[in-house]
Amino acid sequence: MSALNTRIPEFSATAYADGGFRDITDQHLLGAWSVVFFYPADFSFVCPTELADLASRYSEFKELQTEIYSVSTDTHFSHKAWHDTSEAIGAIEFPMVGDPSGQVTRGFGVMIEETGLAERATFLINPEGVIKAIEISDGAVGRDARDLLRKVRAAQWVAANPAEVCPARWVLGADTLKPSAELVGQI
Repeated sequence: MSALNTRIPEFSATAYADGGFRDITDQHLLGAWSVVFFYPADFSFVCPTELADLASRYSEFKELQTEIYSVSTDTHFSHKAWHDTSEAIGAIEFPMVGDPSGQVTRGFGVMIEETGLAERATFLINPEGVIKAIEISDGAVGRDARDLLRKVRAAQWVAANPAEVCPARWVLGADTLKPSAELVGQI
């Protein structure tokens, strides 16, 4: 069964954020748009490139009133050490959630049980806590923050304009579609 259009699972975890540790629960994701960005492990190869890409565009997500929560099965202590020792990771301003028990990762259905690591998975969540987009990639394939921003904008547009849909490669300002019987076969 797909998790799309379902409510996020209940969870509680500790994150490294703003130079310290803080508790994060599913309740923190309510009231605003959120991205939960799972990655396999700290101090790895593809993961820092993705996190640095998100960090470089974090202000654009904030302009969209969207918070990012990166999650791996590492501890919040490991996140702090990585943040303190890596120039790329040191630029991160969003919460880095530690999930050593796997509660969050299993709750979202992206735990690789054989390794105890998270899949490379992204969840876009609306202010009501409903999952509106899911992307899961092979561990060797990194994600692009630009496309994630495009998806956030599209999901927000559709939420504000429920009679419209966003076609492929839609960007803010481009034409949307209004589904109807007259539109069938016309695209």
